[in-house]
Amino acid sequence: MLGPRETRALLERHGLRPRTSIGQHFVTDPNTIRKVVSVAGVTRGDLVLEIGPGIGSLSLGILERGARLIAVEVDRALEPVLAEVLEGSDARVVVGDAMHVDVKKLLRGRPTKLVANLPYQIATPLVLDLLVGVPAIQSFTVMVQKEVGERLAARPGDDAYGAVSAKIAFLASAKIAGRVSRRVFYPMPDVESVIVQIERGARPAARIARPRLFAVIEAGFAQRRKTIRRALRGAGWDAVGVERALDRAGVAPKARAETLGVPEFAAIARALPVKR
Repeated sequence: MLGPRETRALLERHGLRPRTSIGQHFVTDPNTIRKVVSVAGVTRGDLVLEIGPGIGSLSLGILERGARLIAVEVDRALEPVLAEVLEGSDARVVVGDAMHVDVKKLLRGRPTKLVANLPYQIATPLVLDLLVGVPAIQSFTVMVQKEVGERLAARPGDDAYGAVSAKIAFLASAKIAGRVSRRVFYPMPDVESVIVQIERGARPAARIARPRLFAVIEAGFAQRRKTIRRALRGAGWDAVGVERALDRAGVAPKARAETLGVPEFAAIARALPVKR
């Protein structure tokens, strides 16, 4: 495991400094690493995908459990660092931007756990893209900025509840599994972090085509604090169609998206007419 002293020595040996512009904040506390890996339920023989391994701090904790590791790192300068830290292990490092790497092809349909200390800039779109597009990933255990984590795991009525919360709830269950102090990172970020655990459901939470449901969710949250009736009309559905759809769905026209869960959004999506 890499503590604060080992982390600094490793970076100095390779003539590197953390690039905070791309979210490089390396975990230097072995207890935090072991907690994340424990929450993820990593066991011997598991295939684990790690996004943004950095210098390999979390990678070592994953490998300690006897898992096989595929790590995707965007910073090519860290390639020799990872080669040193992970030498002799069952790990494969892929250098590339996780937002553009063909993860589906990389995993080849093998059941996978994603475990990562995600750069804050890409956390939300990456988690949602992989949840939608890579069904081989069965679970996500990620360290993210506290505000980001709250959005991922929020439920109807929570202050952080929004479109991404509802989309994730359609495909999975999400919860905050722990808090992480900023003091365990090098360099120390300006924000606190949380561990979020997301478990893919055996099937979506409602019987509805995902693109249709997501269009209604996005419309509902496009202008927060508007009633769902006004939000849908603003998104291009005609007034009569909206009124009929809400009546059939059993949703009050003055309800707001922040109070609606997947069943309500799905009922609305089924009842809405196709836009012309």
